[in-house]
Amino acid sequence: MVQQAPALFLADTLGLDFLNSIATPVDTEIDWIDDGDGLLAWLEQARLVPADALASLREQAIPGELDKVAAQARSLREWFRLFVRAHRGGPLGPEAVEELAPLNRLLARDEGFLQLAAADQRSAGGLRLETLRRWRSPDALLLPIGEALARFLSEEDFSYVKACEGPACTLLFADHTRGHVRRWCSMAICGNRAKQAAHRNRVKTSRTAGA
Repeated sequence: MVQQAPALFLADTLGLDFLNSIATPVDTEIDWIDDGDGLLAWLEQARLVPADALASLREQAIPGELDKVAAQARSLREWFRLFVRAHRGGPLGPEAVEELAPLNRLLARDEGFLQLAAADQRSAGGLRLETLRRWRSPDALLLPIGEALARFLSEEDFSYVKACEGPACTLLFADHTRGHVRRWCSMAICGNRAKQAAHRNRVKTSRTAGA
């Protein structure tokens, strides 16, 4: 895998950040999960898998196994992209669950379990309950992605799932702003481009009017 820029986490929800794991932030398209190493790096940056689990799975994987899981992740990503594009702009109804059968099948493979652990010193009690996962094989890397998608589906209002208004931008985000007025994936990326383009147009119009 060629060294890439850090992945983009601009969507305000990991479910859409997963869809944004392929994007064109400048001029060249980048797929952050184009192979097994890319998938591991993206999962680490998303904080979906503990570092020790990633290291263990990398060590135990047979040649080509992680690349195969990355291909499955890309297929999941594009299947889910079609679903989001079909439903964004309005609330999800209960009938949508039928379309989500592939995701429910993935979730059914999970081997999560609960454990008691020492609480943070700032907590009122001395114990906390945490959910852990058994990482038996590289295929398990798809499970936290499935969980992120499921949480997105159950917690976000699809009425406020938006596509960036940048002309060439493919990024999606959940608009959590007051009044739901967000237009750009990021002001640092497409927002500034729009400002620069508007400034050039004003200058051009002014020069034309003064000619």
